[in-house]
This record gives sequence, structure tokens and C-alpha cells, in this order.
Amino acid sequence: MNRDSVLTRVATGAAVGGAIGGAVGAVYGTYDAIRYKVPGFLKIRHIGQTTLGSAAVFSLFLAAGTLIRSH
Repeated sequence: MNRDSVLTRVATGAAVGGAIGGAVGAVYGTYDAIRYKVPGFLKIRHIGQTTLGSAAVFSLFLAAGTLIRSH
């Protein structure tokens, strides 16, 4: 596969978006869990759900933006 193919660029955009979204989601999830006083092990679940949700959404949007720009 060509190094500069559209699929490679979109996959790279999705990976970068997932990393950035995951980092932001982890920070926000931790803040949110502390703010609303989520009890015990539910904090870990809450932080994980926030992290994965944020990573998925940001990854999708960054991949779509990369697809639009690479045409």
C-alpha cells in the first residue's frame, strides 16, 4: 500500500484522535467523578466510560476531517 494513501491518512487521523480524546476523556472523567462524589469502584467505571466515549467520538470526527481534507 502506498504510504500516502487516503486509507493510511484516515487511519492515522483516527489513531491520533483516539489518543487525544482518550486523554481528555480521562481528565474530564476523573474531574466529573470527584465532583459528583461517585462512590468506590464506580469511579473507575465512570472514568473508563468517559474515556472510551470521548476517544471514540473524537476519533470519528478527526478521521472524517482527515478524509475530507485528503481528497
